[in-house]
Amino acid sequence: MEDEDKRGDLIKIIIAVILFSIALAVKFNNEITNKVIYIISYIIVGFEIIKKAITNIFKGKIFDENFLMSVATIGAFAIGEFPEAVAVMLFYQVGELFQDYAVDKSRKSIVKLMDIRPDFANVLRNNEVNKVNPEEVKIGETIIVKPGEKVPLDGYIVEGNTSIDTKALTGEAIPQELQEGEEILSGSINISGVIKIKVTKEYGESTVSKILDLVENASSKKSKSENFITKFAKYYTPTVVVIAVIIAIIPPLFIKDAIFVDWIYRALSFLVISCPCALVISIPLGFFGGIGGASRLGILVKGSNYLEALAKVGTVVFDKTGTLTKGVFKVQKINAIEVTKEELLENVAYAEYYSNHPIAKSIKEEYAKEIDGNKIKKVEEISGLGIVAQIEGKQILIGNEKLMQENKIEITTSNDIGTILYVAINGKYSGYILIADEIKEDAEKTIQELNKKNIQTIMLTGDKKYIGENIAKRLGVNKVYTELLPDGKVEKLEELLKTKTQKIAFVGDGINDSPALAISDIGIAMGGLGADSAIEASDVVIMTDEPSKILKAIQVSKKTLRIVKENIIFAISVKIIILILATLGISTMWEAVFADVGVSIIAIINALRALRIK
Repeated sequence: MEDEDKRGDLIKIIIAVILFSIALAVKFNNEITNKVIYIISYIIVGFEIIKKAITNIFKGKIFDENFLMSVATIGAFAIGEFPEAVAVMLFYQVGELFQDYAVDKSRKSIVKLMDIRPDFANVLRNNEVNKVNPEEVKIGETIIVKPGEKVPLDGYIVEGNTSIDTKALTGEAIPQELQEGEEILSGSINISGVIKIKVTKEYGESTVSKILDLVENASSKKSKSENFITKFAKYYTPTVVVIAVIIAIIPPLFIKDAIFVDWIYRALSFLVISCPCALVISIPLGFFGGIGGASRLGILVKGSNYLEALAKVGTVVFDKTGTLTKGVFKVQKINAIEVTKEELLENVAYAEYYSNHPIAKSIKEEYAKEIDGNKIKKVEEISGLGIVAQIEGKQILIGNEKLMQENKIEITTSNDIGTILYVAINGKYSGYILIADEIKEDAEKTIQELNKKNIQTIMLTGDKKYIGENIAKRLGVNKVYTELLPDGKVEKLEELLKTKTQKIAFVGDGINDSPALAISDIGIAMGGLGADSAIEASDVVIMTDEPSKILKAIQVSKKTLRIVKENIIFAISVKIIILILATLGISTMWEAVFADVGVSIIAIINALRALRIK
């Protein structure tokens, strides 16, 4: 629908330009014919603007850019300057089209909203499994969830043990081990065993449904940033209208022999000349350049108001996993005792050979050699503890501290941050392997640079307190809040928004970040690997997943605003000179038009600098 609207706008502009060109180039015998062509051209390109101006007057928004265009062009018709009236509207519409094109191009690079609603629920009724819509399942019914399926409803496990991926809810990559009797939340993904769940909440009250509601409600609460040209018109329009009224009324009352008609004509001329053609095309074009320049760097901005808001950011709030860290498991440390590191890693890789658990995958990736399955005689997974394996006559125990205690193996506990796999070979402690999320290469530099610019940095994470605080300390983040679910992140962000003096940007990548992205002044999503819902809820998308691009986005924003302000100062300075001359009756209307066209060309060339971002 949006594409059709833009195509329609382009067709209108083309038709108006053709008619305008005919009326300018061809002098018909009957002068009325030229005027009729001008009026038709004007209606085609200006009807929507006049309609908006009238609608906004009834809404109490009088002095906006639509009112300015309407007053100036109607004034031009009143004094017989038909070409000027059409030219003003054409300038404005072309400028808006440029900006819309830039935003549309940016949006087309963004994936559509992913529906995180579970498609079905396997409910157990009369000893038969029925595949139904999750909304049809009642409290107290039992559902079956197989490995790889989404958990459709909240409940507790009544049969089976499993690992679940809660990244959609908490943003954290570490799977949770759940056993019978433990609570399980909708939106999680079942990794290993088949489980039966007793439903405790209807779909409308489930966790996944609440996340979707949070996004919708957050979007409606979000304060919308006005376009730059709207803010400019709010002050410029009443100023020129008041001056025009003064020119029409005051001189005839105080100047001898002054004729009201002459001064009304001068006041109308003043209004027409004051219409900033150079600005109405160069301001949107400047933002077009900024959005285009940002997209070349892999930063997609969904509108000029968000590009402008980036320059005013005083606080950047980060999610941790997938934003400042890579969100994937990697072997960080191998601490071997009385065996080599290579031997320890090899034994663990063989023991984890048949497992699809994310921890097992990271071990096998680190080992990076072919595994001979014939050497593995027996593998037993002990839920919530670890693995016992028989490999070439050796008994290998891999797991947590509790597994070692149950097998009476004395270990040296580690204080490292992450998931620790203790290893025992033939009943003897052989060391441990540390697996943890990796910090992104440019994360520390990004935080340092933001701190240098006096931009406050805050981290919100669903991870455990000791992990979150450790990462925050290593990066130099000013504040950190841990163990937060999506509603907790929204609550913290709402607290910050209430006390803010500057714009607040939130940076995230997961489904769980979507509500926070939607409610913040500027939502920035990591788009390369980020969830589609996060990308949709955001205002800016970093396609390369590099936190340092946030600094680039702010730099592009500030450069674009600087160029736009240069154009405003230049155009208004020339405009003031022409207005003074016109008020004194020295310059004619067409001198003013040519001056405006010259200013427009220079402003456009300057605006295109925004495309060139180093």
